[in-house]
Amino acid sequence: MDNQAPSPRPGKQKTNMVIAGTCVAFFAGMIGMAYAAVPLYRVFCQVTGYAGTTQRVEQQYAGKVLDRDITIRFDANTAGVPWDFEPVARSITVKIGETARAHYKAVNKLPTATTGRATFNVTPDLAGAYFNKVECFCFTEQTLKPGETADMPVVFYVDPDIVNQPELKDIKTITLSYTMFPAEGDKPVASAPETGNKINTDTAKTLGG
Repeated sequence: MDNQAPSPRPGKQKTNMVIAGTCVAFFAGMIGMAYAAVPLYRVFCQVTGYAGTTQRVEQQYAGKVLDRDITIRFDANTAGVPWDFEPVARSITVKIGETARAHYKAVNKLPTATTGRATFNVTPDLAGAYFNKVECFCFTEQTLKPGETADMPVVFYVDPDIVNQPELKDIKTITLSYTMFPAEGDKPVASAPETGNKINTDTAKTLGG
């Protein structure tokens, strides 16, 4: 008697191949999504203002200026870049919709040229969708020569539509925060005299942390 098991039917073989192909495609798609997640999240934040991400705009002025003041506070810290980095003024008060200019200052404390790039956000987070930057040093990398001091301006306005957002209609203050990192290719400084990896404590104290 031949005890050899019967070979699978052609229809069953085809079904198994379809299932296997689907699984491979699924896992390949998951891997692709994982790699795409970070840039997609960044684009999402830039478009929606989610997580306090500000908006970059070409239009230099809002459509209107409201007869209502709002205070913009400025915060600064460093993470691995050997610079003194701080706002020139801790805060300014402007009209909602008014285009304003603020300045940050950076000083390279090393005897070699270094390059940094700033990340940014605003608080409260929901205000990110209404905080529009016309010009900002954060759009490009900044290279400072040994001991060089750089003026870093930011031009912005708060979209008047912010008052139509129920959670923000009574807002009085927005805090604009920057963190300066070493640019890609520059090695982070783990510990440099007087600067190192530190938060600008004077700014943090002024703004309540």
